[in-house]
Amino acid sequence: MPRASVSQRSRRDARLEARVTSEQKKIIARAAALRGSSVTEFVVASAQQAAAEVIQDSELLTLDGQARDVFVRAILNPPAPNKAARAAAKRYKLRLKAVR
Repeated sequence: MPRASVSQRSRRDARLEARVTSEQKKIIARAAALRGSSVTEFVVASAQQAAAEVIQDSELLTLDGQARDVFVRAILNPPAPNKAARAAAKRYKLRLKAVR
């Protein structure tokens, strides 16, 4: 397979370093070899995957059972706004007019 030129692929210009124990390095090197990649490629791919999972976990709301049912009912059938909510909406609309 032909290699992409530097202009066709992302340029790697940021550096990331880590200190690890000898045992950690051996395990990482073994895993990289099993995948057929370099240690650097393995570490970068693994770190990127872990980062994506952490970000997804922090951005995704997961509800089950009764909590899900309560949430869905509240979204589909919101309560009528109370006096405080109506006052807040009025203040918001006034501020919005002032900005325009």
